[in-house]
Amino acid sequence: MALSLTLPRSADGKRRQLPLCTQSLVIIGANGSGKSRFATTLAKNLGERAYRIGALHGIYGAGGKIADTPDIDRLLERLRRDEMDTLLAFKLRRTADAGATLEHTPLDSLISLWREIYPNHNILLDSTQFAFTRDDSTDDSPYSAGRLSDGERAVLYLIAAMLYAPAGAVVLVDSPEMFLHPTVMQSLWNRLEQLRPDCTMVYTTHDFEFASTRQGASVIWVRDYYPVNSQWDYEILPPGSPLSDEMYMSLIGARKPVLFIEGDGVRSIDSKLYPLIFKDYTVKSLGSCNKVIEATRTFNDLNTLHHMVSRGIVDRDRRDAGEVDYLRRKNILVPDVAEIENLLLLEEVVRAVASARGYNESTVARRVRQAVIKMFAAEYREQALMHTRHHVKRTVEYRIDGRFTDISQLEKHIAGLVDEIRPRRYYEDLCRQFKQYIADADYESILRVYNQKSMLPNSNVAGLVGLHNKEAYIAQIIALLKADGRPAERIRKAVTGALHLPDDAG
Repeated sequence: MALSLTLPRSADGKRRQLPLCTQSLVIIGANGSGKSRFATTLAKNLGERAYRIGALHGIYGAGGKIADTPDIDRLLERLRRDEMDTLLAFKLRRTADAGATLEHTPLDSLISLWREIYPNHNILLDSTQFAFTRDDSTDDSPYSAGRLSDGERAVLYLIAAMLYAPAGAVVLVDSPEMFLHPTVMQSLWNRLEQLRPDCTMVYTTHDFEFASTRQGASVIWVRDYYPVNSQWDYEILPPGSPLSDEMYMSLIGARKPVLFIEGDGVRSIDSKLYPLIFKDYTVKSLGSCNKVIEATRTFNDLNTLHHMVSRGIVDRDRRDAGEVDYLRRKNILVPDVAEIENLLLLEEVVRAVASARGYNESTVARRVRQAVIKMFAAEYREQALMHTRHHVKRTVEYRIDGRFTDISQLEKHIAGLVDEIRPRRYYEDLCRQFKQYIADADYESILRVYNQKSMLPNSNVAGLVGLHNKEAYIAQIIALLKADGRPAERIRKAVTGALHLPDDAG
């Protein structure tokens, strides 16, 4: 029969019942959200079935916070005493029955699991204390438990605590990730759950990495605590979210609007620039534009659960007006420039950097404009061809998805695509349009269609403001944004303007 937990009062004053169909439950929330009080109240509701453990209090003492947490010294003493009692009982049985066998003891289980986690570590026991040795050490002298690392002491404590959990207990684990290396954490808790299948595990954590290791667990997200009424704002998370558990937990834990961006999160310009532009957002780098689009859609589908705004940003690249409009309706911001490097060449950004470095901003902006227009004039036909290729590819992808009853229909459809798409006409129209941009010195339109990674260094914008190279120019923009003065205001306004940020985005 599945266990049903009586949960603490929710914000509407009601007590909810949670039928627990899995062996484990994860209570997750940001620091200060009230998740520990939530677990304490849950333990009170469980009464004698609750058994609380936590490495911090078990190793260093409860300090009055979790008085019912067993500590490591008491557990080791109990292991030693039970071992001695078992050996004594075995000796007495042998006097009456020569065929008597020695029972498997809790210490046997401890040693076995300890060796699984730490293959080269050994546990010894004499009549008074535990000792430890290592096979991979040049010094094979035994040492006491006091010389173990915090991580080793945590593992020792947690194994012993689980061995002595009452039968059928609900084990409430405070900060299960505490002191544990990620390589140890998952295997240890998997093994402890296997060790005690009769117990239900309830983990309280703010660590989304740990939460993501509990595959198939029920999850409660605690958002906030209202001490006046002893009520919590919490939700039982739906299973099967297309977002990874790790990502979802990290984002909801931050309790801020979410912005998904392209890039690798470390080296990309996106990951350096956008967190400083959107300071009130949790910015998450996902790599490809397709991942950004999918994550934004999925997160917004769960809006009734987390009540947070989610947006994405993807480069414009060679998307036409129809594609851009579609994405913007889906909360995907698409800048009025071809790629992120072009944002750094927006006239107001160039002016802000030039002014901050003591150069005449009008002169610098004019010379950058001239350089970019000159480069585009030399490459506009190549650019038109790349835009045409994108248009043909996208159109074919859309049209080829139709249903065909036989190969002849498919062949006929494909044969007619060239006449339908008319790539040459599309290319020539673009060439005329691009030539007009050049004739009009339309810098803004050129930035919108010009995909060229070398444009930033070849425009000489860095040299014009007294910097050595492209990297130094980018670093200067980041430094100005971090300083948060007037230049930062100008840069932020220019970038958000190019992104067509909605009024409700702050």
